[in-house]
Amino acid sequence: MKEMTVVICNYNYEQFLGEAIDSALSQDYVHTRVMVIDDGSTDRSRAIMERYGSRITSIFKDNGGQVSAYNLGLHLVETDHVLFLDADDVLYPDAVTKVMQRFNRENLAKVQFRLDIIDQTSRCTGGYVPHSGIDGDCRKPLLDGWLYPSPPASGNAYSVTALRKIFPVPETANSRYGADFYAIYGAALVGPVSSIPMSLGGYRVSHSRGRGVSFANSDSTTKAPRALASRWATLREMASRRLGMQLPSDFYDFAHERAIFCSCVYQAPLTTRWRWMFSDSHAYFHTILANPFWSLKKKVGTLVLSSLCLVPYSPIADYAVRYLCNPLARRNAR
Repeated sequence: MKEMTVVICNYNYEQFLGEAIDSALSQDYVHTRVMVIDDGSTDRSRAIMERYGSRITSIFKDNGGQVSAYNLGLHLVETDHVLFLDADDVLYPDAVTKVMQRFNRENLAKVQFRLDIIDQTSRCTGGYVPHSGIDGDCRKPLLDGWLYPSPPASGNAYSVTALRKIFPVPETANSRYGADFYAIYGAALVGPVSSIPMSLGGYRVSHSRGRGVSFANSDSTTKAPRALASRWATLREMASRRLGMQLPSDFYDFAHERAIFCSCVYQAPLTTRWRWMFSDSHAYFHTILANPFWSLKKKVGTLVLSSLCLVPYSPIADYAVRYLCNPLARRNAR
């Protein structure tokens, strides 16, 4: 039977690390290995890892960022499949079993699944990500510049063979993070993707982010979009050099445009919101109207919510932006 390695990449997450490791060790798929890569933590992470002994493979390295941890993990794994679990997230006990059922049934590069949004105390908030799924060959949308709907890092499992056609990612001062971006979209350039329409893990979002707006669990709504553009440029270079595929210079992604939309209109004066709508909103609305992954119902609903940012009464306008930009805020605002 094929084996799976759950690789937990950790940096100073002592508060959650034990829970992540326990969730990986509790998988009911018996051929599951657990590897923990500590990226130079300065907290008590080492002590937490050491108490698991031989139940996990512990790797300690100097701090180099998420990309270096993914590169090392993919180099070290000896199984056919790998799942990179963030150290503050968790897997449900049947996650690997359900993922491996898909891998055993089809020749896939990646299997993805929903993640419940959990808070600092591991309580489910009622939200989940992503809200859209996709199955099959995602190369055509990617070659047209469209980033397909995907969960965050912990909701993806990969064929090791597929990932090794993309990785290692160059380790530079400007590319320390975003390793999951290269894995998520790079794998889809190599082979088909399959989505499991149920939650098989928990994605942690803090209370502070939940009350406001956030993008990709980032505290900055301006930094994340810039980082995404840089990662797309790096993926283009890797796809060309390693796969002989030419990605366009521009990409389309609602989450990216949503973050820009948020940074421009959230808690902004009414005149600023109207100016954005009539001068700077083309890319945002293109990712809604031309989105190849969305139903007509979802497009119409998103357009209606977006138009509420023009309402003179700011509490309504800001609520609409929070609802669009932060799934956790949808629960807290009710």
